[in-house]
Amino acid sequence: MPLINAISDTSEDAEAVLIELLRAKSPTRRLQDAISASNLVAEQCKNAIRRMNPGISEDEVRLRFVELNYGDAIGSKVRAYLASNP
Repeated sequence: MPLINAISDTSEDAEAVLIELLRAKSPTRRLQDAISASNLVAEQCKNAIRRMNPGISEDEVRLRFVELNYGDAIGSKVRAYLASNP
């Protein structure tokens, strides 16, 4: 039975192999892999922001990233904080 009961293009046999490989990794390695994947997704998101908004500053890229991923309320608080603490 699949680990996650959802639409997937991964066969049950392939999923079993992937789970076995994951379980064979040390906790440290699993954490490193998770951090690496998270960083990759964040960088891809920032690259998309840059493509959609040519010429904006890196500070603005980071602020828009916060707004997109954490919501407008937090984004507004971050903007306000940065404006009052240059």
